[in-house]
Amino acid sequence: MSSILALTIVLGILMTIFGGKQGISSFFSVLMNFIILFLTVILISSGFPPLGVSLFAGICILAITIYMGDKDEHSANVAFIATLIVLAIMLILIIPIDHFAQIKGFSMEESEEIEAFNLLIGVNFEQLAISTAILSTLGAIAEAAIAIASGLEEIIEQNSHITKKELFESGSNIGSQIMGMTFNTLFFGMFGSDLALFVLLSKLHASPGYYLNSKIFVSECMLVLYSAVAVIAVIVITTYLMAHKLDKKTSK
Repeated sequence: MSSILALTIVLGILMTIFGGKQGISSFFSVLMNFIILFLTVILISSGFPPLGVSLFAGICILAITIYMGDKDEHSANVAFIATLIVLAIMLILIIPIDHFAQIKGFSMEESEEIEAFNLLIGVNFEQLAISTAILSTLGAIAEAAIAIASGLEEIIEQNSHITKKELFESGSNIGSQIMGMTFNTLFFGMFGSDLALFVLLSKLHASPGYYLNSKIFVSECMLVLYSAVAVIAVIVITTYLMAHKLDKKTSK
């Protein structure tokens, strides 16, 4: 038995013990998302447009993550709509920024490992970089959207006379806590995954200018910034949609 399979089994057992039916549902959602990402790689390598495949895969991942992770259908619908809006906004933001940043392809630090391979693989590396940026934001925005929508839905159920202003204040309070935790998670995730790179650059006695112009370092920083912007946007949009839902409910 491989170590990955053993850890997967341990994860499934722990999620079942501590999460019950919801834990089982969340575990299967992780497996389904892994299968979708695996198929995404196969389709892109087979010649399908990276951007189109990634957008379709992203929508599927968001739907699976939200609807299998939230038992309340009403809050799940709001969260899913909010994530789709943020996905469209991030697409408009990422495409021009990645184009002018010129961070596509492999960096100089990776050239030694791939110099024996043929890089003429028939894939648009610029679209691939955009697809990577889009897919990297999905987890953060889905988590934030579910947390905000579920929290505000619970507030509305507990206090049916709450005003729109009070709901916005509650959403801001919940969102500020989510932002702090999410930003720390993104930052330490990037630092942990690229620790070997930072050690290498430190051993090379690289200047700050080298860091700022290093393709691999800039691309990782931009992924974190994209996710941070996406989290802020999804918090605002989810809160607005929940307030709009409250208005409709009050008018009825």
